[in-house]
Amino acid sequence: MRFSDKRNFRRWFIIVTSLIIVSLIVWNAVAFFQRIKEEERVKMNIWASAQVYLDQVDTDTGLDLYLEIINSNSSIPTILVDDNGQIVDAMNIPGEIMASEEELQQFLASLKSTNEPIEMDLGEGRVNRVYYGNSPMLNKLKYYPLALILIIILFIAVIYFFYRTTKSSEQNKLWAGMAKETAHQIGTPLSSLIGWTEILKEEKVNPDFITEIEKDVDRLKTITERFSKIGSAPTLEPADIVEKTRDSFDYLEARSSKLIKFQLQLPSEKILVNLNAQLYSWTIENLVRNAIDAMKGKGELEIKLKQDSKKVYIQVTDTGKGIPKSKYKRIFEPGFTTKKRGWGLGLSLSKRIIEKYHGGRIKVLRSEINKGTTIEIQLHRAKTVASPV
Repeated sequence: MRFSDKRNFRRWFIIVTSLIIVSLIVWNAVAFFQRIKEEERVKMNIWASAQVYLDQVDTDTGLDLYLEIINSNSSIPTILVDDNGQIVDAMNIPGEIMASEEELQQFLASLKSTNEPIEMDLGEGRVNRVYYGNSPMLNKLKYYPLALILIIILFIAVIYFFYRTTKSSEQNKLWAGMAKETAHQIGTPLSSLIGWTEILKEEKVNPDFITEIEKDVDRLKTITERFSKIGSAPTLEPADIVEKTRDSFDYLEARSSKLIKFQLQLPSEKILVNLNAQLYSWTIENLVRNAIDAMKGKGELEIKLKQDSKKVYIQVTDTGKGIPKSKYKRIFEPGFTTKKRGWGLGLSLSKRIIEKYHGGRIKVLRSEINKGTTIEIQLHRAKTVASPV
């Protein structure tokens, strides 16, 4: 058995054992409640028998025990009703209820629904009935199992949250480790490519070829730096998001299919945002590539940037197949993909970059099946400090 299997076994063993223990506590609480309820019925049966004896006895001597039994009921609310349905006696009933005939009848109705009545055969066809409720202690105890059930639900919720958090943390560590290892592995051939570029320059190779090679080398450097930042807090600096968006747009347009019609709508003035330019361009690239996949390499793609006094809104709109409303949030979950080939990490990574690293928000703004989708990024504008006069 592998180490991870042992750890999962221990985790589930603790969870199952805890649930069994809590379930046993609830079961015992319910059983304890039923036992006290049965003992109170036995007590009321004895009380009713004492009442029958006092009704039928002709002497006043030797009644101390029966009187003591009757007087021992000091907590259970009791109403004695004759065979005509008239209230004969009442015990342990609040004074405000006893003062109102209507409230007393309502209280009697509640007792009838609480316990089965005890019949008192007084002879000569006379049958009285004893209606009784639960004692104050039993009324408190009956909520105890409910409280335990709520505790179980909370307990399960905490376990589930702990499990999901642990699992998510393990996945994050795994992806961060893979990303850093990828950056490390790319570094060696990248250094070699830089060296070969210098050799090609000395060999008087066509400068246009070298220029394109240098562009791709720079791109590999950017990718390496992106991967190396995964798992660590990136540095945010005030940057012109208009310029950074245009740079990403120009790079993607030049390297995408000519069947994609690109459109860019940007304000003319600078807009400063606390930004990590490399991670932001990665996000735009992920959104654009997903849009191109949704359009199957043919359609219209628009990037629009809007602003208000506090935020900047970057909208990426395509004319692809659209997203069902039920999947608006799921598309940002790690591993979720509708493509036959793909890891389902692009949008989840974009969400992490925008929301965790930049304190912004990313969401599906709108989408229609077979008409297209708009995904919006919201970022806070950088606070500008007024220059001294």
